Amino acid sequence: MSLERATGLVVRGTDWSETSRIVTLFTRERGKVRALAKGGRRLKSGFEGALDLLTAVHVVYIHKAGGGLDLLTEAQVAERFPRLREDLPSLHAGYYVAELLSDGTQDLDPHPPLFDAAVSALRTGGLGPLPLFEVVWLRELGYSPRLDACAACGRTRTGPATGPVAVSPTAGGIVCRTCRAGFRDGRAISPAGLDALAHLTADGAAVPDGQRGDVRAVLGDAIAAILGRRPRTAGLAAG
Repeated sequence: MSLERATGLVVRGTDWSETSRIVTLFTRERGKVRALAKGGRRLKSGFEGALDLLTAVHVVYIHKAGGGLDLLTEAQVAERFPRLREDLPSLHAGYYVAELLSDGTQDLDPHPPLFDAAVSALRTGGLGPLPLFEVVWLRELGYSPRLDACAACGRTRTGPATGPVAVSPTAGGIVCRTCRAGFRDGRAISPAGLDALAHLTADGAAVPDGQRGDVRAVLGDAIAAILGRRPRTAGLAAG
């Protein structure tokens, strides 16, 4: 066993007993951590409300190397993200961020850029930051879509697209006209949407409102393919 310190986001909580709670944290230093907070359900506990969903916390916990739940010993609030409590779309976006961090990452697999992207999305609020968060999630997990060439045959694009282009999560990116028939999950995206997705992926450029629907649909397909299902909160965070 070892004593660990980390900064994390509370992304899930489950009652364990009348007085204790199991919390899932996505930490910057250690990745996803699941820990038992003894006394975490008591109104007057040492955690002082730090176990609320979508709260950034500084934690101290005992890591059990043999597996099983870690033991949370200290948790102090680092940030509460007031936009989540003032704006319903921001709260829905927060639930979506929490689900992807909780269900779409492995235990003890740290991804500092993903943690930073999640915190940025929660601070900004609304649905606007979600495309960038989704792109970072895909990249950190090793699933960035290929946009410069056909993901199936490798044929390089020549010049800008002149019509809708198909993007297939199974292929892992765009598919050319020749390969398109072999990937039934291909979704058509407009040239402007593809350009917006490419800029978002390359340098985090904001997605214009007119292309947001196309870009989010393509990213949503890729995320669903990785998880094996649509995120439960995807409908709340649509737009």
